[in-house]
Amino acid sequence: MARCSGINAAGDRCGSIAITGSSYCYGHHPDRAADRRRAATKGGQRGGRGRPSTLLVDIQTRLDELVEQVLAGELDASKASVCGQLINYKTAAIRTALKAKEQEELVERMEQIEAHLEQKRRSA
Repeated sequence: MARCSGINAAGDRCGSIAITGSSYCYGHHPDRAADRRRAATKGGQRGGRGRPSTLLVDIQTRLDELVEQVLAGELDASKASVCGQLINYKTAAIRTALKAKEQEELVERMEQIEAHLEQKRRSA
């Protein structure tokens, strides 16, 4: 399998596998630039799906810190327990917000599909 001959942001040769019949991967192929832009735009319209992941990483980091503080005797276990409960509430709130956002997106997509089908039915 051929490797991509593109250069990454660090100035090194890309290590991805090249598209069949090309010397570039999807990320570097000049003919795919419009597709990449379109995909990036769609990603930007998704309402920041990366943010919940970042929040969850922050929560995990904070939990790790709490564990270390309890084990080192720097934080009372009962206070850490309350902190853990509060973090669980925060995690549940993030989960609920994600589900609501997904539902809104699905409803919007269904409405678009229904409108398209209705338009198609009328023109037939």
